[in-house]
Amino acid sequence: MNSDVELAPHRFAGLVAPAVDRTFVAGMLAGRDGGGAELSQRYGGPAATGFLVEFRTRLAAPGGTVDGAGFAAVTRYRDPAACQRALDKQVAHGMIVRQPDGGFAATERGTDFLTEIYQVHGEVTEELWAGHDDRMLRLVEAFGRLLAYALLLAGEPDAEPTPAFATMAPPYEPDGTPPGVLLLNRLGTLRYHRADAHAAAWTAAGHTASSVSELPEGPERRAIELETDRRAAGPYAALTAEERLAVLADLAALPG
Repeated sequence: MNSDVELAPHRFAGLVAPAVDRTFVAGMLAGRDGGGAELSQRYGGPAATGFLVEFRTRLAAPGGTVDGAGFAAVTRYRDPAACQRALDKQVAHGMIVRQPDGGFAATERGTDFLTEIYQVHGEVTEELWAGHDDRMLRLVEAFGRLLAYALLLAGEPDAEPTPAFATMAPPYEPDGTPPGVLLLNRLGTLRYHRADAHAAAWTAAGHTASSVSELPEGPERRAIELETDRRAAGPYAALTAEERLAVLADLAALPG
């Protein structure tokens, strides 16, 4: 294989997205079924812990907060009033505390839950991806580079806004974080980079979050997906063509 392999960043962006989704969802479902649901019930159930799980990589960090604009970006496909009511319930459960800017942070009880959910994810990913240590380490390194480059690009003066990605990146990775958790959270965080690219693409096409969700398969949806690939391509320039192929192969080989 040589550097002439035809796998440009924009093409890779379209190919890797479903592989990232599959691997990330497999890890999260394993967490839910492998102790996460039971853990959540001990703290009050999904009504108490839902946004803590979703925003765990930001809220678990010391002093970690989610601001109102970032929350809106991450939840852009959901009803804003329903999201605020859900936040109210989690405040009532003593898991999060609201901030003056409309955002929120974890309480001490919420932080205890987040520490435990990291532990659960460590255990289940170790089991889910057992026997794939070398592959997992390669992916952890590759997605670490991709996230670092995505953050670098996002900081350039002429960069397009990436509000959801900026809310979630970089993921909190305390010393001793197991490789499976590093991979799970790096995959999850990079998904928000594509989510922002997708939002920019459908906005440019004249859609809203509601209208694009109802758009049927066809040329218009395909054009939005291709534009999403173009806008999401930037970080993948951090990998060579050979490394992009290796990432695809490693993701495909992981169970889940």
